[in-house]
Amino acid sequence: MSSLTHLQTIVPPGLRCSHLWGGVVELPSTQKVEVYPVELYLCQHNDMDSPVTAQFSRVDTIDAVLQEARRQFEVPPEDETRVWVKNSDGSCERLRNIHMTVLDACLSTGQVVIMETRNKDGTWPSSRPHVMRNSVEDEELYRGQPGVCGLTNLGNTCFMNSAFQCLSNVPPLTEYFLNNHYLGELNFSNPLGMKGEIAEAYADLVKQAWSGHHRAIVPRMFKTKVGHFASQFLGYQQHDAQELLSFLLDGLHEDLNRVKRKEYVELRDAAGRPDEEVAEEAWRNHKRRNDSIIVDIFHGLFKSTLVCPACGKVSVTFDPFCYLSVPLPVSQERAMELFFVYMDPSRKPQQHRVVVPKAGKVLDLCLALAKHTGVPAEQMMVADVFSHRFYKLYQVDEALSCILDRDDIFVYEVAGGLAEPGGALVLPVYLRERAPPRDGDPGYGVVLFGHPLLVSVPRSQLSWDALYGLLLERLSSMTLPPPQVDEEEEAPGEGPASQAEEGSSGGSGGPPTLSPPQATPPPTANRPKRKCRRRRPLFTVRPVNANGTSERPALPGEGFSVNPRDSPLWGGALGPPPDSPVPRQGYVKHECMGHVQRRQPVKLRECVELFTTVETLEEENPWYCPTCKRHQLATKKLDLWALPEVLIIHLKRFSYTRLAREKLDTLVEFPIRDLDFSDFIIKPRADVAPAPHKYDLIAVSNHYGSLRDGHCMQGAGAVGWLGGRG
Repeated sequence: MSSLTHLQTIVPPGLRCSHLWGGVVELPSTQKVEVYPVELYLCQHNDMDSPVTAQFSRVDTIDAVLQEARRQFEVPPEDETRVWVKNSDGSCERLRNIHMTVLDACLSTGQVVIMETRNKDGTWPSSRPHVMRNSVEDEELYRGQPGVCGLTNLGNTCFMNSAFQCLSNVPPLTEYFLNNHYLGELNFSNPLGMKGEIAEAYADLVKQAWSGHHRAIVPRMFKTKVGHFASQFLGYQQHDAQELLSFLLDGLHEDLNRVKRKEYVELRDAAGRPDEEVAEEAWRNHKRRNDSIIVDIFHGLFKSTLVCPACGKVSVTFDPFCYLSVPLPVSQERAMELFFVYMDPSRKPQQHRVVVPKAGKVLDLCLALAKHTGVPAEQMMVADVFSHRFYKLYQVDEALSCILDRDDIFVYEVAGGLAEPGGALVLPVYLRERAPPRDGDPGYGVVLFGHPLLVSVPRSQLSWDALYGLLLERLSSMTLPPPQVDEEEEAPGEGPASQAEEGSSGGSGGPPTLSPPQATPPPTANRPKRKCRRRRPLFTVRPVNANGTSERPALPGEGFSVNPRDSPLWGGALGPPPDSPVPRQGYVKHECMGHVQRRQPVKLRECVELFTTVETLEEENPWYCPTCKRHQLATKKLDLWALPEVLIIHLKRFSYTRLAREKLDTLVEFPIRDLDFSDFIIKPRADVAPAPHKYDLIAVSNHYGSLRDGHCMQGAGAVGWLGGRG
């Protein structure tokens, strides 16, 4: 009788006693007598006007409600269904967790429960309200090969489509979803999961792709779910297919984790124990917290060995992995393309391709170029040219990593002995044209053209007239001789002579200044004149700012502009206007441009060997030595202990350093069948029936393009092999 003192009678107000029914139900921390059942209205999604009434206990599960609806509406066993509850405000809420009780789902008498049946093409009726009925019928009538189905690009979602297509072609995983095995393993209480929503969204996409009723599907709902749980994939920016695949595998694992409550597991070091014992313990501990279809198919085991460089302490651990991220052998050299400009105006600029050390200096670039040109490296200046002006002038001790492949690099021959007293100066010179000023703006219409020049000027010729003559010589290959014109001048000895002053440097170490020539006084009637023939100047020389747009007095670090006069004889630095009789100068390609450097492909085996090579930890990621009681740059070695049924290999093509980023375009060769990992597995083999370590290729996700843009296609990024478990 003592147990009856804890029983309570539940009698909702307003119900007649004729509805009473008996039963003792187990509730959390108590027992209660359930007198009145929960009466629900069941209906189908396509016929909500014909509901049927059914009664349920509060401890009945949502699955019991679903099964009763299937029985009432005679749904075939092969059809998939799900249920919704209609709230008082008219909205519908999906009852995802079919293991939840009626009480926990807060269902009450009089509520409407709607059963929805999946379409033959794998879609749900509620997820396609925007599709016209005739379109639905057309797709259901179409019969194609299951799995041969495209995905619409929603805008830079090729990375997502490619990753899905690869995963969709993993037979054991796809069969798991097509056969609805996932429904009984959805984990709605895992705090590390997505409440089963990622697994359900992926299942919907798989069933559509493998229904055979679609030529292509629109993965909009799947994209929305991914962006909801991983904000980095929100919007329509480009992403890495491997990052999406990694998120998806982790999300599916946590949504389908059979472990409902993860227990605390203390990790132990090997401490001299046999590897077999430590590995078995590590895998057992992993399965105590992680047990899903993803673990069954994709998870393997590493052996990690760390050695302290100070005390020699050896730490051995075994860690699970879901994919292998293998590095590519990186060349220590790089090819750079540039233009070399000779001091001799009769020689056209040359395009060169030189091979230099990746970690080299600008001096290494000049030394390599000297072998092609015969010009000493000390007589070269390297510049980055952008928009017809100097973006940067490099010093010989600067690192080559600051020069990107997309930069336009010009190397100029300059006079030797620049540092010697009385030697030459190097002046930057821009070529520009000036349109007539507008609204009183003298800078309006200034346009730079051609490539700029670095001109070596002897200190003895630091005058405007001498500079004009020097520039006229440098530009002689782009101009015709200026015409002669008749002019009148004063007779010799009758007036002051025109003269040019040479400016001083203004002090030791300061830049020299140029003084303009004096203007001749206007002629007078008392002075005799004579006719003479002069050549008309083709251009004027003006001091300008660093951008070449504003004229100003010469200041340290700034250059000069050459302004051509209105003359058909002038041509740009790379050639005259198309209608000019002056032949186009252009540039020539050095013979080295014809030698295409063919990079030798590497084999996938080399990448795996590099992955298992001993390496020293970086300063940003030291290891805490329990013996030394301090962080150490230990040596680390990874070995493969056990391989999964399906092996995913990620080729690390994107290289990031503190100074540069690049995509490695090395060609990697791999077999289509019988990829053998036997030589890499260090786990001792059984004498009888050794485990197979051979794989066949089933999917490739390939990225075309550069680091900043490109396109992903299923077809190296992520590579998947199907084979025997090690």
